[in-house]
Order: sequence, then C-alpha cells, then structure tokens
Amino acid sequence: MSAVAASPPRLAERLTGETAARRIEAVLIPVIALAAGLAVFGAFIAAIGKSPVELYSLVWRGGFGTWFSLQNTLQRAAPLILTALCVALPAQLGLVVIGGEGAFVLGGLAAAVAAGTLSGLPAFAGIIGMAIAGMIAGGAWICAAGALRHYRGVNETISSLLLAYIAIALFNHLVEGPFRDPGSLNKPSTPPLDPDFAIGAIPGLSVHWGIVIGILACIAASVVIQRTTFGFAARIAGGNARAAAVQGLGVGRLILAFTAAGGAAAGLAGMIEVAAIHGSANASLIAGYGYTGILIAFLARQNPLAIVPMALLIGGLAAAGGLVQRRMGLPDATVLVLQGILFVSILISETLFGRLVVFGRAARGRAA
Repeated sequence: MSAVAASPPRLAERLTGETAARRIEAVLIPVIALAAGLAVFGAFIAAIGKSPVELYSLVWRGGFGTWFSLQNTLQRAAPLILTALCVALPAQLGLVVIGGEGAFVLGGLAAAVAAGTLSGLPAFAGIIGMAIAGMIAGGAWICAAGALRHYRGVNETISSLLLAYIAIALFNHLVEGPFRDPGSLNKPSTPPLDPDFAIGAIPGLSVHWGIVIGILACIAASVVIQRTTFGFAARIAGGNARAAAVQGLGVGRLILAFTAAGGAAAGLAGMIEVAAIHGSANASLIAGYGYTGILIAFLARQNPLAIVPMALLIGGLAAAGGLVQRRMGLPDATVLVLQGILFVSILISETLFGRLVVFGRAARGRAA
C-alpha cells in the first residue's frame, strides 16, 4: 500500500529532473553554438590580418555600447521579431517556411496602397486600416504555401522560397508601374503617406512603436501556443501529423491557420517599416529582413518569447556593421558573413539535442 502511495511522487520527481536537464540543454547548446560561430569568424578575421578583439569590441560598441547604438539596435530589431514569427509559427506544425521576405514586401506595398484610399480618416483608423491591409497581403501569400502543402503535398520550404522571389518581382513591377508616384523620378516609389498615418517614436526614445508591437505579438503567440487548445493541437500535429489526424484534429486547418498567421506577422512588419521608416513603398523595403528572420527563429528554437532577445542580438550586429566598416576597412558584407557562420553553427548544433551524454547523465542524476 505504501509502495503504491509512493509511486506518483517518484514519477513526478523523475519528470521534473528530466525536464530541468532538457531546459538546460535547450539554453546551453545554442549558447555554445553561438560561441563556436564567433570563434570561427574570429579566426577568419585573424587570417586576413585584422584583430578579432577589435572587431568584437566595435560590434559591442556599435550595437549595445551607447544609448544611441542601443536605440538603433531596437529599431532594427522591430521588423526582425515579426519576420521571425513568420518562421516560428508554422514551425509548431513541423513546417519550414522561409518565404517571409515575400510577405514582408507585399505587406508594405499593400499598406502603402491602402493608405492612399484611407486618406481623410482619423490617424488611428488609418493606421489600423494599413495594418489590416498589410497583414491580409502577407497572410494570404504565406497561406498559399500552406495550401499547396495541404492540398497538393508541395514542399512548403521550396514553395515559400519561390513565392518570395515572385513577390519581390511583383513588388518591383507594381511600384515601378501601376502604383508609382509620378513625382518619384530617380527612385520609383508609391505616393508618400499622409503624415497623420506615420508611426511615431515612443515618448523619450528615438525608437518607433514597432518594437512594442513585435514584443506584444511574441507574447500573444506564446500564449496561443502554450495556453490554448488550438496551440496544443498544433503541437500535437507538429509531433506526429498522422496520429493527430487519427485523433480527429483538423491538421489541414491548422496548417492554413498557422501559415496565414506567420505571413500576417511578416506583412505587419512590412507595414510598420513603411509607416515608421520609409514613408512609402520603394526598393529600400527589400532589405532582407525576411531572410534574417529565418536565422533568428532558428536561434530561438522556434520559441516566440526567445525570438525577442535573439532579434536584439542580430539587430545589434546589423547596427554595428557601419562602424566596423569605417574603423577596420572591412566590406559591408562582413556582418552578413558573420550571420551566415552563426546560422550554420546553429544548424549543426540542432543535431546535438538529445544526443549529448552529459545531459542524459544529468537527467538521470536528478531523477535518482
């Protein structure tokens, strides 16, 4: 009788020990991968005759070392948070969507076009209308990849990437053709936004409200994934889609919903860039935020809450690019090379999860 009574606490202790070990593993392995990537890039910099210490010192100063650089980092991180959600949300179902750049540019274009039709409305209503237009455009674009996956079995990674190229070509055609402002002579653009529709800065900061919107979106995504039956169904389907279908879960509807939500996040990022930075849709919008979001989502291991610090890290690297170029005479692509090396090191580290003996021993030790 006593043995039966002692069993439940014993099982709970074992599960707690294993969970703690896995959580440590989930944090430690990406940190080691980042350190390894930085070490490899430092060796590369040393090989071309530059100082890695000076490089990383400049990266710190340019990204986080001063109040000005920190605000610049926050500003750059805002769109990255939302484009990373474009990858992380479908990933809950085991989907690898890498076409966020297409949803980003089309979201920005849709918002700019909508602003022209909403002229005369109160500022808040106009901004909300622009946001809805951007989210619909981005959501529909990525949902198309989800629909191809669900109805025709097309690989969503390939289709979303190809759709991104199509979206950029479509964006260029529309901006340089039907939606071009005749006054934009040297740089084709849509007509400038009504100044009332611009997204301003947070009081006391030189950072627009996009960073707040991005953080709130990550919190909302985390709540949906972790605290709702909808999110629970998505995680079940992501673990085993066939078993989820047998249990009566609508896997197809989940795929469409999560790809649309991811695309909507990227489209919202495009809208914010137009309303807060550029003032119109033009070629400057094609800056690679959608592709960088892939790196951030993988760094965060598809966890919406972890996306925020990872976006700040990558945003800081991007913000430091100009300072590194001026002080060390390195090309603009230096930071992109660093990001690429970090991406590869993170991908390699993914193969280590669940295979390192030390964490298995730790789990057993905690359970003992």
